[in-house]
Amino acid sequence: MKVKGFATRAIHDAEKPLQDTGEYGDVVVPIHLTTTFARKEPETATKGMDYSRTGNPTRAALEKKLASLEQARHGLAFASGLAAEAAVIMALLKSGDTVIAGEDLYGGTRRLLVNFGARFGIKVIFADLSNHENIQQLITKETKMIWCETPSNPFLKITPLREVSKIASEHGILTVADNTFASPFFQNPIRLGCDVVMHSTTKYIGGHSDTIGGAVVTDSDELFQSVKFFQNAAGGIMSPFDSYLTLRGAKTLSARMVIHERNAKSIANYLASSGKAKEVFYPGLESHPLHAVAARQMSGFGGMVSVRLNTDLNGVRRFLSNLELFSLAESLGGVESLIEVPSMMTHLSVPLEERKRLGIDESLIRISAGIEDERDLLDDLSKALEHV
Repeated sequence: MKVKGFATRAIHDAEKPLQDTGEYGDVVVPIHLTTTFARKEPETATKGMDYSRTGNPTRAALEKKLASLEQARHGLAFASGLAAEAAVIMALLKSGDTVIAGEDLYGGTRRLLVNFGARFGIKVIFADLSNHENIQQLITKETKMIWCETPSNPFLKITPLREVSKIASEHGILTVADNTFASPFFQNPIRLGCDVVMHSTTKYIGGHSDTIGGAVVTDSDELFQSVKFFQNAAGGIMSPFDSYLTLRGAKTLSARMVIHERNAKSIANYLASSGKAKEVFYPGLESHPLHAVAARQMSGFGGMVSVRLNTDLNGVRRFLSNLELFSLAESLGGVESLIEVPSMMTHLSVPLEERKRLGIDESLIRISAGIEDERDLLDDLSKALEHV
């Protein structure tokens, strides 16, 4: 059967069947707020559901849609992106295992891998995964997982997923990819050879900064069952209402991502030519060292831009205080433009010496381009930069 287009799947998958089988012919998946489901016999749950931690119709519809958007067989929805990551760690690793992870990661992910993993005897080795040749020399018999974030946070580094997945497969190692920055609209790591894909659905998939959630997607029946068992046992599930909001957000993902990318490209080009920036990090710029790799594995370059301003912390503060349309806030991927300072916000939990080594200093700023009018965003940045 021909695979339908992304926008069609985002709108209809997991919802269209309800019009045919549902009692009322719902066009939109209803919010099933029930905690439990009555049954006629003790051995058989009603229509496959028995308790909403284990399974809920609204969450099940979202999980099916998430799998469809990533062109995979299985999806699971969690209470947050970090809950999804914790499920992958606890379900697929054991004491004595080693993870090779990208050194350029969201601070919360690094904290989870290092602090939480260490309690259970899981070792983490950080490396620059943008050069896949770095991986071979790090692999040992204890290596069980390679953890990629591409584009990465906050430097927008690109991991060549085909090459990394091939190396991992040759050694019997799982490849896990955080696809939050790209969204399934611009990149499908499962199709590039990865075993597991994760999302903070709080970001682009939800898209409106009004719900928190996470997702795990895989093509493997075995991996799916392992993570699903942990999801039910630990209980970090997405609520029915958050599932509904995320379903609603996913329907407009394709339309929003086009504008996010357009605005991000304009912002990156403007900053690069402004004379106020030491460095601009955006994979859509031809000056990006892995622009060609991004172009091969992504259909677009996303809505995130990072910039190192040619100023000190006082200059950064003046710049931020003179912005009107960019809200100073953590998170990303919403319809509104956000801006933050990773060293003092999203990556504060990264040890100071490690931040210095990676270059996460006080002049580094991360921008999430919203879907406002392009000209208004550029004017806002221009006026604020006058104070730098």
